[in-house]
Amino acid sequence: MSNQEGWDQYSRLVLRELETLASGISALQVQIGELKAEITELKAKEDKVQELVQWKGRVDEITSPTQLKEMQDTVNELKTFKTTAVTVFAVVQTLMAILIAILKFFV
Repeated sequence: MSNQEGWDQYSRLVLRELETLASGISALQVQIGELKAEITELKAKEDKVQELVQWKGRVDEITSPTQLKEMQDTVNELKTFKTTAVTVFAVVQTLMAILIAILKFFV
């Protein structure tokens, strides 16, 4: 009978170990699923980065960042010139109107 009891204990020990291994495998499967999802996200981000690199390459073929900066500075200078020109024109027109009014008043 002691051989039977030893076998029962051993079989319960083996069964517990198998259950532990099964739960460990289940946990690993969950982690593998999460890793697959993360890998998919990383691949999507990598694709977006590649698209941006290609876009930047196409933009650099058209104009360089230095040229864009120079163009921006030129546009700002032209805006300033426009504002100055309009202001000077308005002042000259006002002075002409005043001068004509004074001439009409005295003549």
